[in-house]
Amino acid sequence: MIFSIVVQAPPVQTQGAETALRFARAVLAAGHSIHRIFFYRDGVHNGSALTCTPQDEFNIPQQWQELAQQHKLDLVVCIAAAVRRGVINEQEAVRYKQDQWNLRDSFELSGLGQLVEACIQSDRVVTFGARS
Repeated sequence: MIFSIVVQAPPVQTQGAETALRFARAVLAAGHSIHRIFFYRDGVHNGSALTCTPQDEFNIPQQWQELAQQHKLDLVVCIAAAVRRGVINEQEAVRYKQDQWNLRDSFELSGLGQLVEACIQSDRVVTFGARS
């Protein structure tokens, strides 16, 4: 089965991002595949290289990065949500005349079209951290 995962929860304050990460690992361990992991709303903070996790806590953004590298996963951060929250790559930094950028390696900025395409290509799309 092919899954896509939508993460709308930040790496801190709620369990949504950690639960999504554990789900992704379980999907892969069960022999299924993941087409894409899409970070939306406050979930875009999972892609920030400026997230500082205390040493005795689980570093969720780093874990996403390692999982993506290990399994060649597509980590897509919604560009509209990210720019509003100050998560940008080098290209967007130039576009918005910023001196710095903070998008982690292994993550890419893209639009909602990537989410639509993931829905089409996947047997299941599972969302974590959605607000009511």
